[in-house]
Amino acid sequence: MEQCLSTRGKEILIKAVAQAVPTYSMSCFKLPKGLCQHLEGLIQSFWWGSKEGKRKTCWVAWDDLIKPKYMGGLRFKNMEMFNLALLARQAWRVLQDSESLSARVLKAAYFPHCDLLEAELGSSPSKIWQSILEGKEVLSHWLIRRIGDGETTRIWDMNWLPRDGWLRPVPCNRTGRHVWVSHLIDSSTCTWNQQMLTAFLTPPDQDVICNMPLSTQRQSDFGHGIMRRAGLFLMLVHIRERSAAFLESIPGRSDVGREEKEWAQLWQVKVPSKIKIFLWRLA
Repeated sequence: MEQCLSTRGKEILIKAVAQAVPTYSMSCFKLPKGLCQHLEGLIQSFWWGSKEGKRKTCWVAWDDLIKPKYMGGLRFKNMEMFNLALLARQAWRVLQDSESLSARVLKAAYFPHCDLLEAELGSSPSKIWQSILEGKEVLSHWLIRRIGDGETTRIWDMNWLPRDGWLRPVPCNRTGRHVWVSHLIDSSTCTWNQQMLTAFLTPPDQDVICNMPLSTQRQSDFGHGIMRRAGLFLMLVHIRERSAAFLESIPGRSDVGREEKEWAQLWQVKVPSKIKIFLWRLA
């Protein structure tokens, strides 16, 4: 059967079957790294072909195959990082739907006195709990606290600055880990305390904080929300970048923009898909 398939047919089978079938298990459990590598090895063998159990030469590295098509790859999945993305979605569901049965069971068993982002592994964790914590580590880079009275948000250890890049303040006078945002707020006027901001924070951070409105109703700090503009699924992009440092670290690529434009033109050519794959292999 393998010999009867075109390269386009193989690409479809890989994406629709080989990389889709494990999705349910990967949504619940962190698969061993060796298993993920084994799955990727099977996919490579199928893609490049094999004869009598012997693999043919892999002309393109796996780190190149998982690149987006506009960067010269075929958008195959890095199985380990895709696993983390799915687990991050599960962690997000626990945070968002805290009244669901699964969230209540997990909270009662593993973090009865805090929220998920402050939860620890514990003494006898289940495999599911270990896996959710793996997803939580990824998710924590994408969440931000919304400030109300500042009583439950630590200045240095939580994301709470609404800006691109680093979501925590850079301390110029770090006094301790457990310092709360409420120390920066004048409780009598419900405004930021300029004297405290100047004493503890850098000028760029002060500017960001001063532009953050405070509630006059003395509300508690809001739950965690997605900071990035494109929402939760942009995490997948972040994880793909983590999976291989190819986006900006490949040497000798000073003309990245022109090269990406050329790849985009290749995939837009109005010819059968198998011809596009053939041209890709020639390139």
